[in-house]
Amino acid sequence: MTASRLAEIRRLCLALPETAETLTWGQPHFRVRGKIFAGFGDHGGKETLGFKLEREHADAVVQDPRFARAPYVGAHGWISMDAAGIGDLNEVRAFLVESYRLIAPRKCWEAFLAGDSGTVKQGASRAAGVKRSSSRAKRPVRRKPGRAVKATGRRARR
Repeated sequence: MTASRLAEIRRLCLALPETAETLTWGQPHFRVRGKIFAGFGDHGGKETLGFKLEREHADAVVQDPRFARAPYVGAHGWISMDAAGIGDLNEVRAFLVESYRLIAPRKCWEAFLAGDSGTVKQGASRAAGVKRSSSRAKRPVRRKPGRAVKATGRRARR
């Protein structure tokens, strides 16, 4: 692995809020709150950079010979880029930021937009008046059949 390429990728990834580098499957991966948004490694003797893109963007990018769909997860927008084809770091940064946006929790993305590369304070978006999206609403509690519940919320004795 070329140390300088990895050092540049590391610098770009770790500049994003709440990111960390881990060694996963023997290769360096970059995570936001425990979820992988990028990886750098040697695959079949070739250095590659992996990241996630919007599906339409991924479809367009794979037309370039430097890019290919990632094994196993390519159908979900994951792309592998030949690291030898990295010329413009601004292009790579844009791919990494898009991947971060797709993977990161909302609060981390808001911190990025606010220009804060440090940690996100708990409840920061709530104080700003941002409402939780309906897709993240609490699910109703499912009760097992035959369990009577009193109005106080306690189970009835049998």
